[in-house]
Amino acid sequence: MDVSETKEICLGADVIQEFPLLFLRHFPEKKAIIVADENTFRAAGQQVMDLLSAAGLVNSEPIVYPGTPMVYASFDSVLRLEETLRGMDAIPVAVGSGTINDLTKLASHRLGQRYMVVATAASMDGYTASGASISKDGFKQTFSCLAPIAVMADLDVMINAPQSMTASGYADLLAKNVAGADWIIADALGVEPVNQRTWDIVQGHLRESTSNPALLAQKDPQTFYHLVRGLMFSGLSLQHYQASRPASGAEHLISHLWEMAETTHGQYSHGLKVGLGTIASAALYDRILARDFTKLNVDRMVKAYPSRHEVKMLIRKGFDNPLVVESAIEQSMAKYPEPDVLTARLTGLKENWADIKVKLKEQLIPAPEMRNMLSAAGCITHPSQMEKNAADLLRAYRQARLIRNRYTILDFAEESGCLEECLAELFSPGGFWAS
Repeated sequence: MDVSETKEICLGADVIQEFPLLFLRHFPEKKAIIVADENTFRAAGQQVMDLLSAAGLVNSEPIVYPGTPMVYASFDSVLRLEETLRGMDAIPVAVGSGTINDLTKLASHRLGQRYMVVATAASMDGYTASGASISKDGFKQTFSCLAPIAVMADLDVMINAPQSMTASGYADLLAKNVAGADWIIADALGVEPVNQRTWDIVQGHLRESTSNPALLAQKDPQTFYHLVRGLMFSGLSLQHYQASRPASGAEHLISHLWEMAETTHGQYSHGLKVGLGTIASAALYDRILARDFTKLNVDRMVKAYPSRHEVKMLIRKGFDNPLVVESAIEQSMAKYPEPDVLTARLTGLKENWADIKVKLKEQLIPAPEMRNMLSAAGCITHPSQMEKNAADLLRAYRQARLIRNRYTILDFAEESGCLEECLAELFSPGGFWAS
């Protein structure tokens, strides 16, 4: 596979025994330093430490964060880890999942060195992804940095992670269905063309990787293998494309919006929030696909579209954090369609809606089925399950598009003038979100 950062993925049952050889293949004259927390150290870190020690590949004590409360993926935590690693003539080996991986990834990158990761849970696709998701200045940001040079994914370790972590990974992977639909729309309207090779990496095995969610709770080895493989391929697609478009659409924007407003961390995982955003996006697609855009009045839509000033005012009214306001304005202005661009875009929509609709229907899983799949995997499927209500979700539909320069179904609905109509249908008595 033509990716440049991760050279090897060791995936299978009881492959952790091979870790010293994996380490030596990539760092033949180096020693290792383990980075873990108390939970991941128990899950795999101690075993990795013992294996490396027996091979003479460690010369320092591991860096082990508390298990409770979990270390926060903040930029301050990155700086502290960077300072600890500085001066050590050792290769960091992250033993853990999201936070441990992201902290080690960015700290290593800032020190100008590569690292390795031992996956402990099928909880996200970030093991093989370029970039680290880190909170700075009050909200989560993606920092550019290299993916690990090698990944050890022992299924015997990962299958025994808490079920909530597996549910989180399943939700993060199933999200690629609606993220792919967003890319189809962006491609069809001339915003961002689909890269077929990248598309095949993330979408090629997606249906197979997400087809049996109920078996994950039963720890079925084959189902678990497909999930982990899908997550690894999703991360590799980001390496190939050098951006998050292949694996991230409106559903991730909804999750990021909620994460920006969190006063505590770790209560609900990123993946579980993404899962709810995935259902929200699929439900909006269901309403979009019920419409006929071949009759769209392009001139009226262009004239009705808010000005740059009006968008800025909308952002200032909608967000409290000044740093978030400035960031959202910058991101929204970067993708703002001037009248000529919007005219061309909507004209293309009007003329090509029949073909676009066919492609979307081939790609998308209907929202009710999506909800059932996520429920079977133990995921969050309604705002009330994460202490939010219908008003919170409605606000997310309206605001999420404003925080990132990424064209999604939310932009499509706003530009074509049907967003509020669709939301009224979704939240009305008898609508998708009514119960």
